[in-house]
Amino acid sequence: MALSFTPLTDLRCRIGESPVYDDRTGRLFFVDILSRQLHLFDLGGGSPRAWDFESEVCSLGLAASGRLVIALRDRVILFDMATAARQELCTIEADRPETRLNDGRIGPDGAFWVGSMDDRPDKQPIGALYRVDASGKVERKIEGLRVPNGLAWTADGEIMFHADSRGPWIDRWRFDRWTGAISERARFAEPNEIGRPDGGACDAEGFYWSAGVSAGRLNRFAPDGSLAESHETPVPAPTMPCFGGPDFGTLFLTSLREGRAKEALDAAPLSGGLLAAEAPVAGFAPWRFLDI
Repeated sequence: MALSFTPLTDLRCRIGESPVYDDRTGRLFFVDILSRQLHLFDLGGGSPRAWDFESEVCSLGLAASGRLVIALRDRVILFDMATAARQELCTIEADRPETRLNDGRIGPDGAFWVGSMDDRPDKQPIGALYRVDASGKVERKIEGLRVPNGLAWTADGEIMFHADSRGPWIDRWRFDRWTGAISERARFAEPNEIGRPDGGACDAEGFYWSAGVSAGRLNRFAPDGSLAESHETPVPAPTMPCFGGPDFGTLFLTSLREGRAKEALDAAPLSGGLLAAEAPVAGFAPWRFLDI
């Protein structure tokens, strides 16, 4: 089944990322990292909204309280959309101006997992993957990363996927959903020609979807790491897929336009857009940060 993507809004992000669907409200959240904005798209027809922040807005997750967990450049906060009130949970690598936070997601353990990356052009392996709980406790889980990305878990919460866009590789871990412990690391895939791995998502069948940011493709990997499907997208740089909508039967996809020449943008006018397609298989509800 070929995927047919259409744009949901006229918005074009510099670096659109981290789409998360809230099944309680029918709203989709995503960020524009370099424009320092959080965006809301209401699938029920409500007006879109945007919030500005003082630094890069890198990734987000849903909290049990109804707030959002947001990774800014060097800190993680809880954000109340109704009041714009912010509660700082922690700082991460605030003493290292050469790094910033990047891909982040709520895990089955109810914690926020987020990676730090080298923000310089040459991208050295100085980043790490962190786990942040509701008390603000920070644990460093993985080191030696260039551009950590692709966080996703299977529906049973027992397998974690994690990627490095500049590896390029995707790894598979055994995950303890009660403690957040990770073990049994194994190389899952090393995509390159089909697109360096950016953001990822799992479907209800346990397959892993990866945005091939360097090839304009959305790739679906079987549980054994083999490539099951590779879908062309209408943008040269898709950044992250997300399942949502009724019965989680829609695939949402963010993309970027930063660093693209005018000629390339003219040839791909949806670059930076938020896209949607009917999914060939359903996803499942996201986990929530256990702040209550």
